[in-house]
Amino acid sequence: MTPEQLAEKILQALAALAADGTIVVEGGLPSELKVERPKNPEHGDYATNVAMQLGKRAGMNPRAFAELLAAKLTDDEAITEVSIAGPGFLNLRVAADAQGKIAQSIVDAGPAYGSSNTLNGLAVNLEFISANPTGPLHLGHTRWAAVGDALARVLIAAGAKVTREFYVNDRGNQMDKFGESLKAAANGEPIPEDGYHGEYIGELAARIVAEVPEILELPVGEQSVAFREAGYERQLKEQQDQLEHFRTKFDVWMSERSLHEQDGVGHAIEKLREQGHLYDADDALWMRTTDFTDDKDRVLIRTNGEPTYFASDAAYYVNKRDRGFEVCIYLLGADHHGYVNRLKAIAACAGDDPEHNIEILIGQLVKILKNGEEMKLSKRAGTIVTLAELVEESGVDPLRYTLCRYPVDSPLTLDIEEMTKQASENPVFYVQYAHARLASILRNADELGIKLDEFEPGLLSHEREGDLLRALAEFPRIVATSAELREPHRVARYLEDTAGAFHKFYDSCRVLPRGDEEVEPVHKARLTLVSAVRTVLANGLDLLGVSAPERM
Repeated sequence: MTPEQLAEKILQALAALAADGTIVVEGGLPSELKVERPKNPEHGDYATNVAMQLGKRAGMNPRAFAELLAAKLTDDEAITEVSIAGPGFLNLRVAADAQGKIAQSIVDAGPAYGSSNTLNGLAVNLEFISANPTGPLHLGHTRWAAVGDALARVLIAAGAKVTREFYVNDRGNQMDKFGESLKAAANGEPIPEDGYHGEYIGELAARIVAEVPEILELPVGEQSVAFREAGYERQLKEQQDQLEHFRTKFDVWMSERSLHEQDGVGHAIEKLREQGHLYDADDALWMRTTDFTDDKDRVLIRTNGEPTYFASDAAYYVNKRDRGFEVCIYLLGADHHGYVNRLKAIAACAGDDPEHNIEILIGQLVKILKNGEEMKLSKRAGTIVTLAELVEESGVDPLRYTLCRYPVDSPLTLDIEEMTKQASENPVFYVQYAHARLASILRNADELGIKLDEFEPGLLSHEREGDLLRALAEFPRIVATSAELREPHRVARYLEDTAGAFHKFYDSCRVLPRGDEEVEPVHKARLTLVSAVRTVLANGLDLLGVSAPERM
């Protein structure tokens, strides 16, 4: 029995009490309620405070209300005990056979277990990383590559329709400086002081010349643009390849240039003007963002007629909403705190609800330690640690898992040695090892010819089996909460707790028969439980973009 199924039984009991006139609740009964695992397992399997919520509305002392509800619930064979604590808390114990059924339902659901309709049909645009195509992806991008992709996965599991989007900043001065830097490197000239430095510039320039030798025959005035475009194409492809290797998927690669080429800025200005939040001053076009908590109004079109970068931001938001996204989520780095109010102001100026239609998540800085020293310099990029180098040092699984298991609004220091250590104190190893151990048990069962052709859920009555079953039953709620709060780290912490519950179960309960022992129904019941745990760990790891190894 899942917590949701138990909650439904409580709702049915309340409805029965209301139907026969035993209770009359002002405003009616709730359509849903939560049951939770008590902090102290001795109090019961689950607990609810529904009597405290509804007692006064029914004109009753909450404890008296709880007594009526408890009496009705004890009529249900799936509930073996109902006790009342304090002013009206209900503690419930579930029958072993009812509890045990969760194992078979998980096995039957397979990869779908954990999914829900919590965010059913919500159209979400999730924008993350959004790097300039002028150099390698670095440490800051790496955190969002892992967390952004994991967030997309949990949102989808909760029923949302998610588009992962990478905004390519392929317009403006930085692109021009990139082209000038490549041209200088290719011609053996000093790279401009405000240009791009690092070995990768020389490597990329040499590659372009090798692949397009005629580029050096162009007039000097045309070379910068040619190198800019050639470098852009190759650098973007490198970023895409690295992200694919890191298991980070994007559905849309949105070019900033395309917004301007397709008059996205002009369209956005028309829409914003209709809302009454634009004005002309000092020969420029402004948006009155101070009406919506921004610290100053923002220029959209400069005095020379050129749109600002803020105009691109506004056009991009309007473009997302025009494409039908109800919620636009932006994942930004720690240096973008100043963008929060201005982006929300854009939404408000566009006539939207800035508390619903737009969300901005700020990720804090990450430090990487190697041999006890902070990694600051890159072999290729000069002043940054790149995604490619981090993956080479740690591997995809340890890096993704470790980045995903912490709240993004907290600064993070990671130690390469700790991340890659094959020991139980390393969380990613701990969870993956549990999955590999589960796979091994099932392989051994298969080699012994044990068929899971019968399942008696009531045999899963050991205390450790109950702990494990209740942990498994929590998985859909954990996924839904992770999606609603935009906190995929909750999945990682849940997996670690569940792996711990499995190890305690395995230490206390014999799963496979010894030697010449006959295969008993309890062995099959426990193997079904093992299969359910394996399913949950695999599904949870997949939500984080981490592999679930069969052997370790």
